[in-house]
Parts: sequence; structure tokens; C-alpha cells
Amino acid sequence: MQQNIVQVGIIGGGLMGKELASALGRWFALNDFPVKAELKAVCDLDVNALQWYEKVPSVKLYTTNYKELLADPSLSVIYVALPHHLHKKYYTEVLEAGKDLIAEKPFGIDYQSASEIAETAEQLGRFVRCSSEMPFLPGAQRVIQEVQSGRIGRIMDIKAGFCHSSDMDPMKPINWKRKSEFCGEIGVMGDLGMHVFHIPLRMGWLPKRVFAQLQKIITQRPDGKGGWTECDTWNNASLATAVEIDGEEIPMMLEMKRLAPGETNSWYIEIYGTEGGVKFNTKDTKALWLFNKGKEQSWQRIDLGSQVAFPTITGSIFEAGFADCFMQMLAAYFMEREGLLENRFGCVTPAEAVMSHKIFQSALLSHQNKSVVEIAYD
Repeated sequence: MQQNIVQVGIIGGGLMGKELASALGRWFALNDFPVKAELKAVCDLDVNALQWYEKVPSVKLYTTNYKELLADPSLSVIYVALPHHLHKKYYTEVLEAGKDLIAEKPFGIDYQSASEIAETAEQLGRFVRCSSEMPFLPGAQRVIQEVQSGRIGRIMDIKAGFCHSSDMDPMKPINWKRKSEFCGEIGVMGDLGMHVFHIPLRMGWLPKRVFAQLQKIITQRPDGKGGWTECDTWNNASLATAVEIDGEEIPMMLEMKRLAPGETNSWYIEIYGTEGGVKFNTKDTKALWLFNKGKEQSWQRIDLGSQVAFPTITGSIFEAGFADCFMQMLAAYFMEREGLLENRFGCVTPAEAVMSHKIFQSALLSHQNKSVVEIAYD
């Protein structure tokens, strides 16, 4: 099969940059895929971080100056994995350099930044999508299929969330995600919200109003230098929203939490209808739960394997993990970039990212005023 070769660069070689390098390093595992994506260049201010990429044979350019990537005509796509306050500057420069962009969430530090990034991408005609991996797990894909099949009947209730216990340790040193100057006033919503909103927004479930309860639970953390510093971001966010489906208004509960006892990295979605229901939680990655309506109502557990949207060499009996859903997300990006996505689930669009920021913005206002806020989308 003749493959279109696309050369990729990374700006920000930390945790997520390594995940992208890992996914592209096993790109051959995708069966009959029309695009060959190759990592060719990496930029990071930390020389030690760059050293990790020396083990990646395809990388030819290692630099601390991101403008070298922007000036390289061989690079078509740039993945930017930087703190939220840097998104607007770097995303815009990547687009103005004539590159397509794989963006990290939340697509800017606030609504204004996200809107301006999206406008620039549209004006320049660049292909831009935002990272959100969890919906590409087999269980999440089955949830989407169940909803689209109509088998669950008239939808009555939706719940979705992403919960960590990563901040339960009060002695955990501060990092940029715990300071609003870097991660934005939206706090945990910016870090986890895109993952929670991805499927609802793609399904057309756009919140009409929101009542938000935001929590700052641990307000000081060690600064790593023997002292303490302020931790001023929202740790937890619970959003009660209302959405309209087929002319009916129904509740949709959304939660994003860094202080959720016992939750290492739990992403979940639950949808209940008049004829059935479906739910999936990454706490048990192989389990899809289907509700059976009968004389005796019951939940049926289906043990999933590696039934992914873009087939790989992995046998269908094996379970999928984070590396797999990250790779599936990238496959969706490149397939859509080629115009070949068809009816498969795609990555977050700039428009959806802007919508999520509008919800975050309304949630902040709701919490501030202790009131329900109507959400007006542009």
C-alpha cells in the first residue's frame, strides 16, 4: 500500500511529547493505514529532556529554539505540549508558519485565547485538532455506538467525568497546573474538562445552562525549595447542566476532580434511557455495562478486547490501554487530515474547544454568583 509520508515535530518534549513519540514509533502497528507519520524534530528548553529523544531513530533535529521547527519546510504537522498560558502564542506561530497543528487541551488559557486561536486557524486554512484520548478506548467507542443505535430509547440522564486522586497528598510539591497564572482561572476544568466534554459536544449535547460548585481544598503546597507557596487553582469542579435532546430538556452532570479519593485516573460516561442504558469507566477498561429492561431489570457486563476504530496488529482478545487510545487519537487526526475519516469518531475540533471554554467561563460565573447561568454561544 502506498503511504503518504507526513513529517512531524514536537514543541515541548515532556510527558505528552514522549507519548506522541512512542505512538509514532510503533506506527507500523496500524494495519493498512494510508499515512506514515514520522517524528523528525523535537524542541524543548531543557537539554536533558532532549536527550531522551536520542533513542528515537527517526529524529534528526534536536533544538532549544522552536523557530527552527517552524522554519523547517519538511515538517508538515507540529504537536505543541506546553502550559496553557503559552498556547495562544505558540499555536498561532505554528499556524502562521504554514504548519498544521495537534494542540493540547484546553486550547488556550481562557475563552478569548481559544476563540482567537480558532479564528487564526480558519483564516489560514490550517488543519487543527485538539488532544482528547479517552474517547478512543473501545469501551468509549461502544458507548457512542449504543447511543447512535437508538437502542437505549429516549435519553433521560447523562453523567460524565474525569477523576484523579493525584492531589490527595498535601505534601506533593507545587507545579504549574496548580497556579492560575499558568493554567488559567478555570483550574481543573482546563486540565480535565476537554476529556469530559468531548463525547457530549460531539453528540450535540450542548449545555443550555449550568450550576457549578468549585472547590479549592488544598491552598498551599511545598515549593520544592524548603518553603510553601500558594496553590490558587480550583481542585474540583462539579457542573449540573441542562441539555436539549429531541425537544426535551434533560440533566447532564459533569465532574472534573483532582481530589477524588481512590481514583488514580478514572474517566467515565453513563447514559440512561427509557429502553436501556450504557456506561463505561476506565477503572475497569475491559468492562462495558449495558442495561437490560425487562420484567427483571439487570446490568450486563461485556468483557471487551481491543476492538479499535483503526485496526492494529494487536489481537482482539487483548485489552487496550492509554498508549493504544493515544495512538488511535493520532490515527483519527491523520485520517481526518487526509479527508478519509468518514463516519468514525474524530478529535476535538477548534469549534468544540471554544464551546468548552464558554462552558468553563459560565461555570466560573455560576460559582461566583451562586446561581444558575444561561450559556450563550456565539
